[in-house]
Amino acid sequence: MPDIFALIPAAGSGSRMGSEIPKQYQPLAGKPLIAHAIHALCAHPRVQLVFVVLAPGDAHFSRHDWSAHKERLETLYCGGATRAASVFNGLVAMADVVEPDDWVMVHDAARPCLDAALIERLCGELADDKVGGLLAVPVADTLKRSDADQRVAETVAREKLWQAQTPQMFRYRVLLEALRAAKPGSVTDEASAIEQLGLAPRLVMGSSRNLKVTFPEDVVFAENIIKTST
Repeated sequence: MPDIFALIPAAGSGSRMGSEIPKQYQPLAGKPLIAHAIHALCAHPRVQLVFVVLAPGDAHFSRHDWSAHKERLETLYCGGATRAASVFNGLVAMADVVEPDDWVMVHDAARPCLDAALIERLCGELADDKVGGLLAVPVADTLKRSDADQRVAETVAREKLWQAQTPQMFRYRVLLEALRAAKPGSVTDEASAIEQLGLAPRLVMGSSRNLKVTFPEDVVFAENIIKTST
């Protein structure tokens, strides 16, 4: 059976948080933000090893205690200028450990509320899938497209629209090929790179609790979710 590995791209600055410290190291519920994602993945029995892709000059990660996960956590100081570049560089660096048909589960460092049930659902539903897929939730709100003056240009039908989340899980060889072949600037997540190969990733039901911390106010929401989950 193919193994499952996890990769967390964490080389960004998170400028929208308005802090000099990169977003992934901002405190959340008594730990750096990224620690919650690392713990969720390292603690799950299906995940063999968790790789964290950091910026080459990262001086923050080593200041924290990761000894609880030392057997299942590897750091790669090969992050790129974009998320796609960081994931690609990480995949290349993993080459000696991962087999071509093994699964790679890519997860945002800024999604701290991932739980074991979501990981299990993703792995279970994709176990025999030929393409792979991602956690996602159907869009519930009415969507508006704006014009150049920030006025409503049209209302967008929300039927069959989903909001992508992470983890996103694909075969190592396919994901590496997809990111290598992707058009520059066209990849916003791993699924979009897979789509450019002409493949259709499977949508696996996620959860609104699996939120991404993007703005300062998101920290409060995430902390409340974590507190009610423990």
